[in-house]
Amino acid sequence: MDSNFLITTFQQILAVLPTTLGLFALSVPIGAVFAVFILWMRMSANPILSGIAKTYIFFFRGTPLLIQMFLIFFGLAQFQFFHLPVFWVILANRFWTAVICLAFCTAAYSAEIFRGGLLAVPSKEIEAGRAIGMSGFKLLRRIIAPSALRQALPAYSTEVVLMLKSTSLAGLLGVVEMTGIAQKIGRQTLHEVLTLCLAGIVYLVIGFLVILLLGWFERLLSPHLRVMPPSAQTPRTIVG
Repeated sequence: MDSNFLITTFQQILAVLPTTLGLFALSVPIGAVFAVFILWMRMSANPILSGIAKTYIFFFRGTPLLIQMFLIFFGLAQFQFFHLPVFWVILANRFWTAVICLAFCTAAYSAEIFRGGLLAVPSKEIEAGRAIGMSGFKLLRRIIAPSALRQALPAYSTEVVLMLKSTSLAGLLGVVEMTGIAQKIGRQTLHEVLTLCLAGIVYLVIGFLVILLLGWFERLLSPHLRVMPPSAQTPRTIVG
């Protein structure tokens, strides 16, 4: 295989890396905000709000992301209501439509992950906080939120990595990202497997860095996971 071809192809894939990173960097935080809002509705005592949240989660977890993208991008455009500027500014832009699709999908999964973390918070910790006179917001900030996030982070880390790989579907909406450009070059040169392998290497490296970052954050929230320095460890008893 010509090394010049490998280098040129790799450079072309890296040229659209900012697009892939942009999809990932925007969809994950937007999806997290949506997830918190859906979680609030899901845990609400109001049956209407809870029912809406359950229906949302059921739909976006039960249907493929690809179908969701097609329904949002092609389906909503058929209704005149969505031609209003507030909607059309997003639907007319393939990149932002892909971001919203990814965010809507990950919000459904993340809401359930966050709910699991919330339910895993020990009731004794909440009761102890109330016993010392903590307000509702302070109880949430100091006890409930950190504990719930610590419980949910391992599963949420997996969801974040899956979202990185899901950005490859944005190419089906016409967004020029790494998988799309790799397929295009592969079809033109009849080396599609090789070009996809090169794109896969880039995804692998980025995913590894994301996992390292999330692992560091998990250790930050979980002091018991940190390795104790030798000076802090209990010295062994010397038997004479």
